Amino acid sequence: MISTLLVANRGEIACRIFRTCRALGIATVAVYSDADAGALHVREADTAVRLPGAAPADTYLRGDLVVAAALAAGADAVHPGYGFLSENAGFAAAVRDAGLLWVGPPVRAIELMASKTRAKELMAAAGVPLLTPVDPAAARAEDLPLLLKAASGGGGRGMRIVRELVDLEGELTAAAAEALSAFGDGEVFAEPYVERGRHVEVQIMADEHDGIWALGTRDCSLQRRHQKVIEEAPAPGLDDGLRDRLHAAAVAAARAVDYRGAGTVEFLVTEDGRPYFLEMNTRLQVEHPVTEAVFGLDLVALQLRVAEGEPLPSAEPPQPIGHAVEARLYAEDPARDWQPQTGALLSFEVPDEPGVRLDTGYTNGDTIGVHYDPMIAKVIAHAPSRNKAVRLLARALERARIHGPVTNRELLVRSLRHPDFLAARLDTGFYERHLAALTPALDETSVRQAATAAAVVEAARNATLRTAGGFMRFGAWRNLPSQPQLRRYRSEPDGREYEITYRPTRDGLAVGTEGVRAVEGGRVRATLDIDGVTRHFGVRVEDDRVYVDTPSGGFTFTALPRFTDPAERTEPGSLLAPMPGTVVRLADGLAAGTAVEAGQPLIWLEAMKMEHRILAPATGTLTALHAAPGLQVEVGALLAVVTEDASAPAEETA
Repeated sequence: MISTLLVANRGEIACRIFRTCRALGIATVAVYSDADAGALHVREADTAVRLPGAAPADTYLRGDLVVAAALAAGADAVHPGYGFLSENAGFAAAVRDAGLLWVGPPVRAIELMASKTRAKELMAAAGVPLLTPVDPAAARAEDLPLLLKAASGGGGRGMRIVRELVDLEGELTAAAAEALSAFGDGEVFAEPYVERGRHVEVQIMADEHDGIWALGTRDCSLQRRHQKVIEEAPAPGLDDGLRDRLHAAAVAAARAVDYRGAGTVEFLVTEDGRPYFLEMNTRLQVEHPVTEAVFGLDLVALQLRVAEGEPLPSAEPPQPIGHAVEARLYAEDPARDWQPQTGALLSFEVPDEPGVRLDTGYTNGDTIGVHYDPMIAKVIAHAPSRNKAVRLLARALERARIHGPVTNRELLVRSLRHPDFLAARLDTGFYERHLAALTPALDETSVRQAATAAAVVEAARNATLRTAGGFMRFGAWRNLPSQPQLRRYRSEPDGREYEITYRPTRDGLAVGTEGVRAVEGGRVRATLDIDGVTRHFGVRVEDDRVYVDTPSGGFTFTALPRFTDPAERTEPGSLLAPMPGTVVRLADGLAAGTAVEAGQPLIWLEAMKMEHRILAPATGTLTALHAAPGLQVEVGALLAVVTEDASAPAEETA
């Protein structure tokens, strides 16, 4: 029996495992880096052990330190969570060698599935359907498009799509470099890239008594940069025959490696319904809550049960009920190449409604840093049908109060309401086709109304200071002479400026926004009559930032005058870091004096587990280079300067 469990992870998954441990009466131990000293998972654990440093390589990826922490804290078992060391066979072996119980699959199973190339060979022998690999050295035009993949690791790292043979060599080099940096293994392989393929997976749970459950299917096709964004269970639109084939293949894969515990077998399903094995994740998946919701199970509790040597509760899993959908809430800006965002999460509240679940590693006041994945939380909705679950999730996200860094909240809401998603027309190219439509410019009328609400709250605050009163209903003011007041706001992130005027009158507060009348105002809320419809707005003021929550989502403003944008203080052609991060590499031969072409990748910056390319803004000469591999930079840091070639021909416009 497990009495004390150390979770070799951080954030949301650590908090989620602790929740099950509390329900089972198991004491918990957290590990934390210096950057996570005040993190939620540290606060929720019974005991916490510091791992000195901040970078993952110095902390959460140091298996020796984690094992030492478990022994020091008196733990008798270790759960790896997902990511970091969760699929590291050496770490699993070290845990067992230290006399600790490993809450995960056998070391041999991890080893066999750690390399995608070896795993595919094993699956072929087990009769699991596979895509035919392509030798990059012998690739021809008819083999295109190709998908290059890192043999080790996952999460989209080391993956490239090649559509032109001329690009193959360069993309192989880039994929291998990224794979080596991320996983310590630069092996890359190629296989046909399936256009409009679906990412469908099967959750497996196995015990040491020859019991294996195939817990239905999940669709994880909505991805950005090969990383999942929205997942659901069961995968919609699959006929019974295809579901049976997927279940049988997943069970065969598990039996082929004598699997134990929770695992996921991932497949690519073509438009005509043919499934192909992708990989097996020998751990708990990020999207496991949708399976838990549909089957009424606690997969972490089952992991602990199996680790303790007990059989699964029955020969067959329970029957699934209803539908569940999960959205990953990221601190990132989808409209700006998915750039990760950092900063204080001032407010974070998701409606606590029946059928809605929140898994998170953050709470109000926590800081989203630069060292780790930018995921803030997972929001899950479960309902009797797919349409009802999607509607419930979209509305919960829409009503959430999220103040601080830019998030993908609006993208998630629009994705869930997109006609293709509602009709279950799903494939991994969803965001490539629809991103522009899903990240439109802010509606000017809606933004002006939100800015008006901000001005009304400011007026009420000023009046409150004069009257020592509280929330006030406009119309009860005295007829005092007053000049119109002007408030200026800049909406974020589009940068448009809005001027809002208001003036106290005998009848209340007159605002200069057409069709809008102020009804009530307080320190945190304004009520506006908009063309005869009463609407409520929540307003939070934090220094020069103003956050406005409306009935249909949130808006962020900077009250002017605002701080100067770093780009306004630099010369034309300056390349600035769009986010805090680390320079991981430069273009070959890049140095001051190098000739560059417009759009040419010059600098690769890594931030929050993702690589971002810094491109040449124009054709010309690199006149200054301040970036170097390994250099850590803050947002707005000057990386390089490109002086445009005045003789270069201007681009033609249609």
